[in-house]
Amino acid sequence: MAEFTMELNDEQKEVRDWVHGFAADVMRPAAAEWDEREETPWPVIQEAAKIGLYSLDFYAQQFFDPTGLGLPMSLEELFWGDAGIGLSIVGTGLAAVGVLANGTEEQIGTWVPQMYGDAADVKVAAFCSSEPDAGSDVAAMRTRAVYDEAKDEWVLNGTKTWATNGGIANVHVVVAAVDPDLGSKGHASFIIPPNTPGLSQGQKFKKHGIRASHTAEVVLDDVRVPGHCLLGGKEKLDERLARAREKANSGGERVKNAAMATFEASRPAVGAMAVGTARAAYEEALEYAKTRSQFGRPIIDNQGVAFQLADMRTQIDAARLLVWRASWMAVAGKPFTSAEGSMSKLFASEVAKKVTAQAVQILGGNGFTREYPVERMHRDAAIYTIFEGTSEIQRLVIARTISGMPIR
Repeated sequence: MAEFTMELNDEQKEVRDWVHGFAADVMRPAAAEWDEREETPWPVIQEAAKIGLYSLDFYAQQFFDPTGLGLPMSLEELFWGDAGIGLSIVGTGLAAVGVLANGTEEQIGTWVPQMYGDAADVKVAAFCSSEPDAGSDVAAMRTRAVYDEAKDEWVLNGTKTWATNGGIANVHVVVAAVDPDLGSKGHASFIIPPNTPGLSQGQKFKKHGIRASHTAEVVLDDVRVPGHCLLGGKEKLDERLARAREKANSGGERVKNAAMATFEASRPAVGAMAVGTARAAYEEALEYAKTRSQFGRPIIDNQGVAFQLADMRTQIDAARLLVWRASWMAVAGKPFTSAEGSMSKLFASEVAKKVTAQAVQILGGNGFTREYPVERMHRDAAIYTIFEGTSEIQRLVIARTISGMPIR
């Protein structure tokens, strides 16, 4: 187990600078265009694939960094470049995490490579959990998966929403209820292979921010997948359901559901994304404050501006430390006894919203125009307190964890 350190080693610094260079030279010049177009930036993803940045190998190396800092460090740099394009590049990762968290070694080896494709034929993947009536309330999920024993197939029906890459993905990972009576404990995750009949894209959402990332509904109409597409396998599922039924009314062992296992693994990563966006806005505001003059002096000479920038930098650094702590704990196998993963996501998300709003304020009228990037950063930052568990849900998770009480 690696000891915790806040000093990046030479290899990590090299990776950080490499990702930062791509963010600065490729992502930032393209950010405004793809935000306006509200389309997946395939050319940028292609460029990322050519240099190995969009690849299973790169994310595996960062994910398995023994210090835990490789992934959050890389995500911060990407989202410093642009949040919308950044999410298009890393959106596949949530589906990959879903397979890594719940799948067998064979499933991981078969499906995760297909999620990325290669530099000559780039692919994306989608993780589909939320529904029109079941976002944070995963127990209300209506999508059903029924096992057809005669054919060894699962039949899925329902509608998913807010799916990054939904409908355009090569591989979809779908969470469905296999035993509705067990609520969230009766859920399982399924791989939907490419070109499976019955899966279609529903509404594509026109969003306030992260507009370069494709977000849509996914409709499942009698979608049939082979039995081996159940992540983890049927034997493991049957054992888990049996335990859940046994404990249903005893208040005993807690059984995690498939969606929550994915979200718990990804929360510090979302925190790192938020830190990147906040840092980008802070740097824009700092440079503007040093060069913009009013009443014969730079506006940073005014305490009202200088103190805002001091607070912004302090909050960003604090958010990064929470993200790094949670990331190190995860790789070191230390349990989140105080919901440290949720803490990192909550704090970093709130900081991103606050810091980007302060950046707009410091730029004044210019900050309110699309001529300056802080306007886009402010719109993008709004998503962090919403997706993969709202700030309210994070607070609920933290409160339940530290109190041991079923707070509602």
